[in-house]
Amino acid sequence: QVQLVESGGGLVQAGGSLRLSCAASVRVFSDYRMGWFRQGPGKEREFVATITGSGGSTDYKDSVKGRFTISRDNAKNTVYLQMNSLKPEDTAVYYCAARKRVRGEYDYWGQGTQVTVSS
Repeated sequence: QVQLVESGGGLVQAGGSLRLSCAASVRVFSDYRMGWFRQGPGKEREFVATITGSGGSTDYKDSVKGRFTISRDNAKNTVYLQMNSLKPEDTAVYYCAARKRVRGEYDYWGQGTQVTVSS
């Protein structure tokens, strides 16, 4: 069973930065594509960013491109989301997720960490 634990959320002013971390309890972390998702108040959960197992390829939601960076440290079984130039509309619970398959749904989810951006 894969367990994912997020950390690093908090309250920040608009224009500020936060770095989220997600630690995974897996044997071979590089076997898993990792993703970050978020769910804002009254909204559906949405994709934010993803990274391949090797870290060689990433993809982002259009509205966060140039502001957010996903990265991973396979030696530490951890994926990160560096969030810069935060906006109030980035306020949400952020979740990390993992899957082994090349395509399809993510199989494992963390419990989420709250990010609140004040204006």
